[in-house]
Amino acid sequence: MFKNNLLLISLSLVIFVSCKVDYTFRKNQSPKNIILLISDGVGLSQISSAYFYKNEPVNYSRFNDIGLIETFSSNKDITDSAASATAFATGEKTYNGAIGVSKDFKPVNNLIELASLKGVKTGLVSTSSITHATPASFFAHTINRDFQDEIAMQLSKSEVDYFAGGGINFFKNRKDNINVIDTLKSNGFSVKLDRLDLFDNIESNNKQCFILAADGMPKITEGRGSFLKDATILGVKFLSKKNKPFFLMSEGSQIDWGGHDNDANYVITELIDFDEMIGAVLDFAERDGETLVIVTSDHETGGFTLAGKKYVQKNNYSIDYNDLDPVFSTSGHSATLIPVFAYGPGSEEFRGIYDNTDIFNKILKVTNWGN
Repeated sequence: MFKNNLLLISLSLVIFVSCKVDYTFRKNQSPKNIILLISDGVGLSQISSAYFYKNEPVNYSRFNDIGLIETFSSNKDITDSAASATAFATGEKTYNGAIGVSKDFKPVNNLIELASLKGVKTGLVSTSSITHATPASFFAHTINRDFQDEIAMQLSKSEVDYFAGGGINFFKNRKDNINVIDTLKSNGFSVKLDRLDLFDNIESNNKQCFILAADGMPKITEGRGSFLKDATILGVKFLSKKNKPFFLMSEGSQIDWGGHDNDANYVITELIDFDEMIGAVLDFAERDGETLVIVTSDHETGGFTLAGKKYVQKNNYSIDYNDLDPVFSTSGHSATLIPVFAYGPGSEEFRGIYDNTDIFNKILKVTNWGN
């Protein structure tokens, strides 16, 4: 009996050690795919709001590898989305307002251009216009983020294989009378302007885009529904067909807009929608085993905090620590450090405190896409 028990214990130890070795190998192998999720305008307080206002488990809790980034631009202590997204996409510090160019206005190669050279399929999703600062920084090169007509034209000729968002006004009915929808089609895109489609209906297409609003997409409170999650997962399926490696950037844009408006409900509902998308992406990554998921933000917006509610009685006031009062200190951005969350092969590389340009450098390091 003792010998049988000893044998069982020995077999259990062998299985445990084997599993542990396999897990360590997976954690340190080079990821095949990268999914970069950017929550525009989100700092730690915005993330914290999900833990008080979301009715389901918060998907941020599923990460173990966590870091922090500095976000200053080349000319300001406080960055804008263009400079910060350009840092993510190119590894280059640049001035506020720059899209894919250096501080001396020279175009800089971005992740999509570099990955495409390696045969990697690429895609973008945004709840803003697809020509807005954050998505634009991953494919375009302009000296000013406001040149959205030019950005739309560059997108139509880019290496991007899939995109979904708003921005119809920048592709047709333009002041220059150029119909960029026609240019998209002539460059291999299948175009839909009314709704997302089923994967089975787009699987055979070479390139695919969905442009579903005149400018930004509607707010989540105004009927956008599950667009962000659905468009992101549809992109994952489209880009990974035929077992191709892929890079996908998906942005929850309007958390930032709620911060600028000092509208706590806008911020929190958009943040919860973003967290739902994180959950769907992590579900895919857990099944896949070859995908690195990185979640971060370009900057914080609004100086948002979850304060205790203040009650004033005569000349005195008190703070109720059981009653939250989400408040703002600014209608602009702030300079606070921004969290980074990573899951999958190479995730340990994203621990620590580092500059926002290192998001680009670390992606190239773990994938070898830059070699």
